Amino acid sequence: MTASTPAPPKAPLAGLRVLDVATLFAGPMAATLLGDFGADVIKIEHPRKPDPSRGHGPSKDGVGLWWKMLGRNKRTMTLDLSKPGGRATLLRLAARTDVIIENFRPGTLEKWDLGWPELSAVNPRLVLARVTGFGQFGPYAHRPGFGTLAEAMSGFAAMTGEPDAPPTLPPFGLADAIAGLTTAYAVMTALAARERTGEGQVVDTALIEPILAALGPQPLWYDQLGHVQPRTGNRSPNNAPRGVYRTADGTWVAVSTSAQSVAERVMHLVGRPELIDEPWFATGADRARHADVLDEAVGGWIAARTRTDVLAAFDKAEAAVAPVQDVRDVMADPQYQALDTITTVDDPELGPLRMQNVLFRLSATPGAIRWAGRPHGADTEEVLTELGLTPDDLTALRAEGAL
Repeated sequence: MTASTPAPPKAPLAGLRVLDVATLFAGPMAATLLGDFGADVIKIEHPRKPDPSRGHGPSKDGVGLWWKMLGRNKRTMTLDLSKPGGRATLLRLAARTDVIIENFRPGTLEKWDLGWPELSAVNPRLVLARVTGFGQFGPYAHRPGFGTLAEAMSGFAAMTGEPDAPPTLPPFGLADAIAGLTTAYAVMTALAARERTGEGQVVDTALIEPILAALGPQPLWYDQLGHVQPRTGNRSPNNAPRGVYRTADGTWVAVSTSAQSVAERVMHLVGRPELIDEPWFATGADRARHADVLDEAVGGWIAARTRTDVLAAFDKAEAAVAPVQDVRDVMADPQYQALDTITTVDDPELGPLRMQNVLFRLSATPGAIRWAGRPHGADTEEVLTELGLTPDDLTALRAEGAL
């Protein structure tokens, strides 16, 4: 498929137009999620400074691989919004657009006279999604913000890691991913409201907030009990046995016993049914306080068996277990294969690419990857010609440096 391939008629977001003016991960990811389900997403990049995600991580033949995933289902064009011609062109695009997603520091669009008053004046039905580190107001609003800072500020790093080790940051963009999911949800919520009111609105996503929501009731516990969750490594303060355990062939499995019935099945499986009769076994929190005993029982049983045997035994006992997999295992996993979680996309630059499929399945109006991320500015002329610009207009914009 090419970048001019329209979304299938049954795609749930077909007919929705989105301008992705964001860079790096949270904002662009939200746009990708909308594009996966049929939205016409137009990625706008600076003519001389492409989205840094094009150079993030490994590349092949000089082509960034992360971009191939993040840029999928997007048409790409260039536009310098700080130039008068760039500003005027964005306003023309905004007049025919449903959603704009941006992640400039607060005040940047306003500096270019492209703030909400100007954008909503040309299109009162527009939804403007603004993704920043700290939100549009408050004492930190104008600071540069990245996912790492959100992972630190939210409490995630403080509660992650071994008790006697430093706080631990994730080795990937966790806060950005959560914020991307949140922004896509927020955009759809704003669009649903527009169906009732006829008017668009501003979405304000701060990276520091969605990850805090994902951490659960930490603030509530502190407010009501003064409780601060400590670092517990792979153990949980709410249930046991829970963690990763090494098998006889040097691999690892993860065990969870969030349900009481599963905890009891595990004890029968590992030959320690007498532990079920202990008074402290009756609740997850009490079991967690006896994790040493439970880990010794489960860990010893697992250590004497291969991973294949462990998984088979847990499956037969209807107990919860999973192999600890790296990406090599993921690519070969039969469940992921059955779901087509890792799917193949044909790409004109690199040939067949395997990447994560759309995020969920819809039975009647499914999403699809129509193409992988395209070269910088590949669709500039197509998009602007659709907008009504003439060859002379394009020449003038190029002369100004706006394209």
